[in-house]
Amino acid sequence: MTHRTQRLLTVGALARVEGEGALHVSVRGGEVEDVRLRIYEPPRYFEALLRGRRYTEPPDLTSRICGICPVAYQMSACHAVEDACGVVVDGQLAQLRRLLYCGEWIESHTLHIYLLHAPDFLRLPDALALARSDAAILQRGLRLKKAGNEIVEVLGGRVIHPVNVRLGGFHRLPTRAELDHLAMVLRQARTDAEDTLGWVAGFEFPDLAISHELLALTEPDGYAIDSGVPTGALAGPFPVRDFEQHVREHQVPHSTALHATLDGRPHLAGPLARWNLGSERLPAEIRALAAQVGLGPRCDNPFRSIVVRAAEVLWAVTEAQRIIERYQPPPTPAVPVPPRAATGFGVTEAPRGLLYHRYDLDEAGIVRKAVIVPPTAQNQNAIEVDLRAFIQPRLHLDDAELTRRCEQAIRNYDPCISCAAHFLTLTMDRR
Repeated sequence: MTHRTQRLLTVGALARVEGEGALHVSVRGGEVEDVRLRIYEPPRYFEALLRGRRYTEPPDLTSRICGICPVAYQMSACHAVEDACGVVVDGQLAQLRRLLYCGEWIESHTLHIYLLHAPDFLRLPDALALARSDAAILQRGLRLKKAGNEIVEVLGGRVIHPVNVRLGGFHRLPTRAELDHLAMVLRQARTDAEDTLGWVAGFEFPDLAISHELLALTEPDGYAIDSGVPTGALAGPFPVRDFEQHVREHQVPHSTALHATLDGRPHLAGPLARWNLGSERLPAEIRALAAQVGLGPRCDNPFRSIVVRAAEVLWAVTEAQRIIERYQPPPTPAVPVPPRAATGFGVTEAPRGLLYHRYDLDEAGIVRKAVIVPPTAQNQNAIEVDLRAFIQPRLHLDDAELTRRCEQAIRNYDPCISCAAHFLTLTMDRR
């Protein structure tokens, strides 16, 4: 393989990803000439589908965009519509929303860590092989994921595509008995989360350092998840209503998904951005446990994002425990949200990164325009840049090993195209 100066690597289908995509790598003269993460899944037209719908519908409709992070879509939609209507949901209702979001982070991150990404580091083909080699470890992951699922089910009404969320709060509040059960579940989850952090920190990580602009929510008093201010590492903080002035989407020929830049630069959203921009606001005990396994306040290696995700799971478990311990039932499950003609903006931190919604409403509360910018669209540009840097020093590898390494590298970003068992099918055209 090392004698070849021209190689065209075409990965025809990205499976174990949410959606359909492929990878194209072109090499000429021993240099990586082109890297394209080609998303060919047909457009789903959700923004067009929302036009003409009542203002109460976006939380439920947009949750159907993703079966892994429906809560993120519900929360960003609620924030945006409530912002348009001039309503702020706070107090215990906001805390319950945060608890629901913690559940989604726990189950989503744990799914990615144990079932999708860890087998790469262990040189195993999939999670079934992990079950055969060390069943106790996989059982720990499933137990931790179940804890997240139970939170989502209690707060959201069901595990997938929750139905209990509404503008202004919830249709139904959780009972004390339900929260006591969650508190019991979370005690074991805390132990499992700590063990997970120590486990993944012991993996061997290939060398790679990101140099992108970063984008995440930040807030002064804690680790941002369901609220905060969009903040770029270089761009600094900016109001959410200015989001579309900073984050510009554009079409590229090889992808049906839009790409995005932050102030004209490729940028990265997600765990590394959150960690580098906000880890100092985590509770001291979480920072100390992270430091014990070698995770400091800054992490630039995307392969170590699995460690950051594990730290975020641990934080989400402790945050859920805190909310349940201090919970006092609010007087009503929801506050009124009357419609008005206005534009509203909402951002939250989906497990994969910052998720933005904007809605233009008329005086009757009909959606006249909707804009949704998901994290995976924001990250595609950065993924291609990172893949180019990652592949160049590894061109001496044969096709099978290079493909395996590329799969592992793409999984660093947990693109919302993650579901099946075989991630890449590589075909090679030698010229």
